[in-house]
Amino acid sequence: MKILITYALEAERGSWQIPGHELFFCKTGVGKVSAALHTYDAALRLKPDMVLSVGSAGTLHHQVGDIVLCSHFMDRDLEKIAYLGVPFEFDFSAELALYDFKAALKGFLSTGDTFQTDKNESSAGMHADVYDMEAFGSAQACKQLKIPFLAVKYITDVIGQNSLKHWEDKLEDAKTSLEKYLCKWIIE
Repeated sequence: MKILITYALEAERGSWQIPGHELFFCKTGVGKVSAALHTYDAALRLKPDMVLSVGSAGTLHHQVGDIVLCSHFMDRDLEKIAYLGVPFEFDFSAELALYDFKAALKGFLSTGDTFQTDKNESSAGMHADVYDMEAFGSAQACKQLKIPFLAVKYITDVIGQNSLKHWEDKLEDAKTSLEKYLCKWIIE
């Protein structure tokens, strides 16, 4: 299978391998718009079977060091104006059902334009498992192109507990843990 792996920062990129699959890489930069543009461009050129957004994320519900696979995405900024009919959620469960994954795809990811440091500011999307700044942009590009999309996120920080400092301190751990995880990860 041809897989496009997206990541936001060079500090998050590991020497990722998924045995038996052809991998391509795309640095998206930080933020939804940058992620959407770079993912769309790379996906058009490479025509992957699937796109994985791999990197770090914060949480209110997990522990630092957990890896969460997300198939449901929301834009916490657009959620505030959902009453106007603005789409703010994408679910890739149906597209991903075609594949046999070794781990459960239960994660719900909230993407926004700001780095979450205050749990009270995270009220939009409180039901989310993880929080980042890029995945929704990539998810939107993949929905447009009809490509299955999955986020594989390493939890670097618990929102409200010195999040930014913990994120910086845990980037190397994230890279190493994601390398090990993806090498053992099997997609049938």
